[in-house]
Amino acid sequence: MSIAATFATGRRKTAVARVILKPGSGEVVVNDRPFDEYFPTLQMQNGVIEPLELCEMTKKFDITITTHGGGPMGQVGAARLGVARALCEIDAELRPKLKAAGMLTRDPRMKERKKAGRPGARKRFQFSKR
Repeated sequence: MSIAATFATGRRKTAVARVILKPGSGEVVVNDRPFDEYFPTLQMQNGVIEPLELCEMTKKFDITITTHGGGPMGQVGAARLGVARALCEIDAELRPKLKAAGMLTRDPRMKERKKAGRPGARKRFQFSKR
């Protein structure tokens, strides 16, 4: 394990998260706010620290996350990918375990753009025969 801080970037939908992992006691700070204040639900909190729990390193690193764009769940997904990538940089032997759990795959699903002459991406205006 390295002693210096490790940086990684994660993305999901339009959210971007920059993650800094450094040896510590397990403290998590998101956008200069406490972890449980920024991500209020347990589901969100577990989503972010899931890679650490999988590798059994929850209390070994302090995490600083700077995130912007997207919504809360998009930011959770981006932070999760960033944490997983940072763990891979720290210890390459963790890669197979994280990859098998699907934590190193960037979710490519994005919102489809609205098309001209339509009310939404695929929806059409109501058809009128007469």
